Amino acid sequence: MSAKLFALDIGTRSVVGIILEEQNNHFHVTDIVMREHKERAMVDGQIHNVLYVAELIKTIKSELELKHGPLTKVSVAAAGRALKTEQASVTVSIKNRPFLTEEDINRLELQAVQEAQAQLLLHSEGNQLNHYYCVGYSVLYYKLDGEEIGSLVDQQGDEATVEVIATFLPRVVVESLIAALKRADLEMEAMTLEPIAAINVLIPTSMRRLNVALVDIGAGTSDIAITNDGTIVAYGMVPVAGDEITEALSDHYLLDFPVAEKTKRLLNTESTIVIEDILGFNQEYPREEVIEAIRPAISHLAQSIGKEILNLNSQRPPKAVMLVGGGSLTPMITNELCKVLELPDNRAAVRGLDAIQNLTKAPSISDSPELVTPIGIAIAAKKAPIQYMTVTVNEQVVRLFELKDMTVTDAFLAANIQAKQLYGKPGKSISIKLNRQEIVVPGEHGSLATIYVNGEIATTKTIIKHGDQIELIEGKSGKDATCKVRDLLDNALFKTIQLQDKPYTVQPKVLLNGHHTNLDVILKDGDELTIETVDTIEELIKLYNKDLIQNLQNFVVSVDGKPLYLPEFTGKLFINGKPGKLHYQFSDGDNIFIENTTLPTVQKIADKLNLKIEDKILVKFQNEELQLKRSHFEILVNGIVYQSTAVVFNGATIEFKEKEKQQKWIFQDVFRFSNWQLPAHFKGQFTIMRNGEQASFDSEIFGGDQLEIILIES
Repeated sequence: MSAKLFALDIGTRSVVGIILEEQNNHFHVTDIVMREHKERAMVDGQIHNVLYVAELIKTIKSELELKHGPLTKVSVAAAGRALKTEQASVTVSIKNRPFLTEEDINRLELQAVQEAQAQLLLHSEGNQLNHYYCVGYSVLYYKLDGEEIGSLVDQQGDEATVEVIATFLPRVVVESLIAALKRADLEMEAMTLEPIAAINVLIPTSMRRLNVALVDIGAGTSDIAITNDGTIVAYGMVPVAGDEITEALSDHYLLDFPVAEKTKRLLNTESTIVIEDILGFNQEYPREEVIEAIRPAISHLAQSIGKEILNLNSQRPPKAVMLVGGGSLTPMITNELCKVLELPDNRAAVRGLDAIQNLTKAPSISDSPELVTPIGIAIAAKKAPIQYMTVTVNEQVVRLFELKDMTVTDAFLAANIQAKQLYGKPGKSISIKLNRQEIVVPGEHGSLATIYVNGEIATTKTIIKHGDQIELIEGKSGKDATCKVRDLLDNALFKTIQLQDKPYTVQPKVLLNGHHTNLDVILKDGDELTIETVDTIEELIKLYNKDLIQNLQNFVVSVDGKPLYLPEFTGKLFINGKPGKLHYQFSDGDNIFIENTTLPTVQKIADKLNLKIEDKILVKFQNEELQLKRSHFEILVNGIVYQSTAVVFNGATIEFKEKEKQQKWIFQDVFRFSNWQLPAHFKGQFTIMRNGEQASFDSEIFGGDQLEIILIES
């Protein structure tokens, strides 16, 4: 025996009544009646004039009852355009927390959905949280420390962010539907959402693992639903649809709106279009020319729908797009939509009644895609009716509109349980200034709240059913922040080094509120810490052996008013046996050694300048070798007379004052360098000999000469 199904599609411009017969899971469309509203009784899918809509429903019901007998129960759908979509993100600190778990992320998502709900209320003054059903949400992205990431599970960092797009159904939409049906003497047998109705007949459950977009293009709005991973993940709506194309025809060809609507329909059946404008002129146009005239409007419609699909689908194109509704007959709409979504042309298609499995229809009923949604309402309401369910959350009775598998999250949303209640309160933090930079030391994180469903441990994703008892036991509060001075110091600031083969432990200088402090002092809120570190080798040497700095300064003296750099007399710095510089930074374990050099003599400086400061010759006198020498210069170091063998210090001022030009060496000069004397009681004569030849005291002598005085006793 067949069962008779009565369904109503109550739209913005018209109401459609449909009679289906079901037998052995096969459906047959027996009759359809469509009537347009004579006045604006519907706005954005919500009944504004219940009395008028009820009268129109009565008219359709009466007309169908004449053929099919009494009708007392009806299936209906809430319009997709009544759905409210909000996008929101939440960022929380996860610093010093353990790895993020699935449940942490679930609770973060709940917080984001509640933020979307709060934004919705800002846009809808006078409403309350419990005036909306959340019918679904999808995550747009996760971020870790500001960078987008595929998953937050087992991640650590400073901040975690989740952004969601959530869809809500105003309760008043449901209530006004029920009120209109009651006035028309009808009882609501089942209810669904228009996007769900179309998806249920076109995209079976087995196909919902695919990422597919279904678009119902009506007269005033285009409703969108997205499937993925076996479920419906998002709903949306754009206020652009078939009327935009009609208006474009009206504006371009000066047509009355009804005439433009009729002309639009002819584009799908005629190759030549006859148009009569408001001035009474008739003219024929090729179909392609008319389409080209309205192409900007077609492109705008495709752009609007495509952008919303991308928005609902995390900025990614779906695998395919199905179009239904009267507006889906718009010429070229599938091609234009594929361009927007960057899909091949064969990935978007208009679907009519012939695409519905196990469906037949009366011969008088067309295969038009605008009938998919009304028929889908009847079938979906039969196969998957949406019902109310009642659960208890912490002894509060909550009614839920069962649009999908309901979870603990849905119950918490309906019961206005705030996401912050899912965590124990964090301990108080303290604020400290470290080298004038503010640092916040957080208190301990509170523990997670515990969730029970019917006495058993559960999570926010646990599926619930009618009559379930849900209990939320809030987590324990975290401890207030405590912090010692040493907790803010990096261990790298403490270094052990060797300087000139002596060990030293280098640690920073720490001031607390301007005074030296112990590293184990416990800090208070508002304290100011100043940390001065020893970083370079120069700072290190000045701290422990500042005299060594002198050895590393460039050895420079001033000679006759001009600077002379003597690098060979500059000390050398070695770090772990390798040459280094004073500005180098040192590391823990470094061995620092400064190698000193001997100081130069005046003679070495003169040699550097190729300056001969003495005249020397070597002679033999009375069989004794003698060195005769005399200075060409008077040498002053810092104004004091110095010998050529004297040592000169870094920075000294040296003057070489040239004496009068020296005479040649003569024999008698040897007596200034020799201790030889005539015997005391010598009486007689002597002969002066130079190289075996007789000479005199004023004879010129040269280096290497053999000089002697031969004594002859008288």
